[in-house]
Amino acid sequence: MDQTLGKPARSADAIPPSPLVQRVHHQLRARIASGEYASHSRLPGEHDLSAIYGVSRPVVREALRRLREDGLIFSRQGAGTFVRGSEAEQGRALAFAPVGTIADVQRCYEFRLEVEPANAFYAAKRHNPAALEAIGSAFELLRDTTHAHRHREDADYAFHIAIAEAANNYFFLSSMQALKDHINVGMKLHGLSLLGPAGGLAGVLDEHALIFAAIGARDAEAARDAMRMHIKGSYDRLFEGRVLDLAL
Repeated sequence: MDQTLGKPARSADAIPPSPLVQRVHHQLRARIASGEYASHSRLPGEHDLSAIYGVSRPVVREALRRLREDGLIFSRQGAGTFVRGSEAEQGRALAFAPVGTIADVQRCYEFRLEVEPANAFYAAKRHNPAALEAIGSAFELLRDTTHAHRHREDADYAFHIAIAEAANNYFFLSSMQALKDHINVGMKLHGLSLLGPAGGLAGVLDEHALIFAAIGARDAEAARDAMRMHIKGSYDRLFEGRVLDLAL
């Protein structure tokens, strides 16, 4: 017993709730929900997860314990940790049909206009050095491809998903991951428009730079405004005012 408080002493290996544990727990949960870690697949080991998320193994261990409590993973002695079943299979996760029409792309942009400014706002408030470094790495890839007069939707998506991860909100992150294919279609079409006669790659890179700078400066309002300007600009450049009437 802890003689000063009259409570049992904490185990030396016990990990109190912490932002690091929450971040790893939320991001693993989002990857399971999106199907990135498929049902019955084996998760990376603790050592690998520690490297992926830039945290200690005790932090990873506690995040995994919480996932087991959530009923999402289970362990097999000597074999590792496995996904019990995706949340989609359990009827709780977001799941979307493949992009079928330009109306789907338009709806996806409408969704992004509401969610991604919030991602940027909270990323500015909550990011840690590792999260900011991930955003910066994605931005550098965008910059390199822009200087090569190319557009890569995978680099574009990496930038936006790194911001969602920095926001540290499972609901935002899992939504973005569930919509990955839809977002990538929109980004590909937008990228093609930037390669046309009017150009525009450099200007879009500047938009990303403004978002990154505002997040790094922890200016949440500026980050939100810069993201909204960027998504709205992409929407306008892609559709050129020829949006569909989606009224019922």
